[in-house]
Amino acid sequence: MLELIVKLLIAYLLGSVSGSMLVGAFKSVDIRQSGSGNAGGTNAFRTQGFLFALWVVLIDVAKGAVAAGLVPLWGLTALGPPAPPLIQVLVCGFAAVVGHCYPVFYGFRGGKGAATAVGALAVIAPLAIVPMIVIWLLVLVLTGWVGLATMLAAISLVPTLVWFDAPAPTVGFGVLLAVFVVFTHRTNIRRLLDGTENRFERIRLGHWLRRGRRDS
Repeated sequence: MLELIVKLLIAYLLGSVSGSMLVGAFKSVDIRQSGSGNAGGTNAFRTQGFLFALWVVLIDVAKGAVAAGLVPLWGLTALGPPAPPLIQVLVCGFAAVVGHCYPVFYGFRGGKGAATAVGALAVIAPLAIVPMIVIWLLVLVLTGWVGLATMLAAISLVPTLVWFDAPAPTVGFGVLLAVFVVFTHRTNIRRLLDGTENRFERIRLGHWLRRGRRDS
């Protein structure tokens, strides 16, 4: 048990290394002072552009993959008998997501966990990522709401894992992850209900249909 706790803490600290803060340090930019104030890829894209956001997302995905894929492999047998390998992977993957959202290095103000969750899932259940991305893109194109697309993609993880006959602990991880991602998007839910949520208009299908009518 002690070994698992230590690995959980290591994975949390790894998750606390914020991609947006690292990339922002090179440009003397704190994106938490711009846009929505969130230290995630969406706000990075909106306020700093594509290349900045790309590096942010790559770092955040990578740390999720490292936490779930490498940290459980560390031999810490001096701390006691290890937990089952799958449990280690799931715990470390989720700890990295929590670290991303509540980073100890940055005053517990981080992102919303999506990119780091994808990195962890690349190790835990890589096939489950495909339907999640399809749902994310579909909702985004139809509505323009990134937050809604992310929440629905996260929720879809649970039936996807069940469909792939994933082990019960992995399904439980999916449930916990989906609930957590919805929780981190609670401000998006509030804005959706208030009708004030920002859209990516240029990616919406409706935007291009209207533009096509005007150009015809």
